[in-house]
Amino acid sequence: MDGRASFAQSLKPKLRRRALDQRAHAHVWFASNQTFRTVRRWFNAIIEFPVPRGAGSSAAAMLLLASASYGAVKGEHVQEITAQVQDFCNQAAIVAGFGITEVALTGQQEVSRDDILASAGVTDRSSLLLLDAAKMRAGLLANPWVAEATVLKLYPSRLRIEIKERAAFALWQKAGRVSLISADGIVLEPHVPQRFASLPQLIGPGAEKAGQDFLNVLARYPDIASSVESSVLVAERRWNLHLKGGVEVLLPERETERALTTLVDLNRTKKLLARDIVAIDLRLSDRVTVRQSDTSAAVRDEAVKAAEKIRKAKTAKGTDA
Repeated sequence: MDGRASFAQSLKPKLRRRALDQRAHAHVWFASNQTFRTVRRWFNAIIEFPVPRGAGSSAAAMLLLASASYGAVKGEHVQEITAQVQDFCNQAAIVAGFGITEVALTGQQEVSRDDILASAGVTDRSSLLLLDAAKMRAGLLANPWVAEATVLKLYPSRLRIEIKERAAFALWQKAGRVSLISADGIVLEPHVPQRFASLPQLIGPGAEKAGQDFLNVLARYPDIASSVESSVLVAERRWNLHLKGGVEVLLPERETERALTTLVDLNRTKKLLARDIVAIDLRLSDRVTVRQSDTSAAVRDEAVKAAEKIRKAKTAKGTDA
């Protein structure tokens, strides 16, 4: 009896494991069978999906468009194609009544009408409808003469452009090249038109930016300012004046007005600028150094020698007596 009981107990674990294995196998089969049915259902839905009429033509057209776009980019024809499309749209807008029939310009003096229209991107094929006012304004401001610009689109066919120009202020020489500049240091022309030849001359790096403040100070001394041929900025720190008579005036880095006042006083009392000198050094506050010309220095040396000779002669005569 005990033997049978032991045999029955030993069979229970085996039967239990077999039942678990069968259940797991059935679950796997059920899961895989369900997955298979789901996949088949989706596959059948894709196969049985009704294709719209013309889908093949649309796909072919998209393929051709993609190929053309790739070819345009690869061949660097994008700008040309864009310009052609823009021109086509402009012509359509003109036909629709948005062509530009009147362009009113105000504020221009030095800049010609053609230059303004070219900077704004306006041509006889432009339409008011497709003009970008912000882009036009940016194009106008790219012209160095134009300080401010306003673009007004008056539908259906009128355009108004208002500009404010910079004024020619001085001639600026750098590295041997002379340019026409405005008061804020903008180069207006890389060369100097003849009508601006009499403007003040500024020389040296940085002179185009610092020139306005210095010339404003110099203008307070008209007797000196009228004699200045050019103003040279030295090491971007101080100025030298080249006068029309050939005299160079060395000004200090600071106290420029003090030095100019001293120069005016010396010229009024001593006629300093009328003398045969080549340089006046005003950089030190407690002294003025003057350098004579070679001719004047030679005459002075001869005069000194003659005076010394006379003195020696008088001394020798007194000794003999």
